[in-house]
Amino acid sequence: MTQSEPVIAVETPMSNDMGAMIGELNELLLTLSPPEACYHMTPEDMAGAATTVFVARVDGNAAACGALHRHGGGIAEVKRMYTRPAYQGHGIGSRILEQIVTLAEREGYASLVLETGDRHPAAWRIYERAGFTRCGPVLDYPDSPYSVFYSRPLAASQETHK
Repeated sequence: MTQSEPVIAVETPMSNDMGAMIGELNELLLTLSPPEACYHMTPEDMAGAATTVFVARVDGNAAACGALHRHGGGIAEVKRMYTRPAYQGHGIGSRILEQIVTLAEREGYASLVLETGDRHPAAWRIYERAGFTRCGPVLDYPDSPYSVFYSRPLAASQETHK
């Protein structure tokens, strides 16, 4: 049986299936990094106006997610990127990341940054293929051996964020 094409849309993080997916992501991250190196956003945190959540659904099931979180100074951040194991390897995470980049560019952000773990090589490949390069600590994240930081300049289009 083949999977349908994923449908990616902006959704609330407050649905039951999104709560379950975020719970899975949090559990996974805690197996890879110590708690003090995990920078989780709860569904409630993600529901704020500063965050836009993208959800990929396959046959109606929540398969993957990612979010754009807005900061001052022309900087936006990639948050909560996760693809459930059954859906990995199909490019869904890359497609969500494209949506995040497009939205940040459309809103006029100058750069997009992110923090990921030191044991996430699959994530590194997705970010690097999307034009992100490794950098030092971003925003207010501490320098940590458990963190890898990425940045990507954006071509600001309509608005300019300060």
